[in-house]
Amino acid sequence: MKIFLNDDAHEVESGTLAAALDTLGYGGRKIATAVNGRFVAATARSRTALADGDRVEVVAPMQGG
Repeated sequence: MKIFLNDDAHEVESGTLAAALDTLGYGGRKIATAVNGRFVAATARSRTALADGDRVEVVAPMQGG
């Protein structure tokens, strides 16, 4: 299925947000996520089903100085 991650198209076979994040290299990282503009808590990612065309946003904290 095709999803858009931070506006870039990706093909994933995964059915859940958690599985897609693992496939795309975000597994285990501290990130914030949203699907179609709605925040998804880390504890809900494994229960959040994705559909073709969904828009996923990932934000990771950055260190600055």
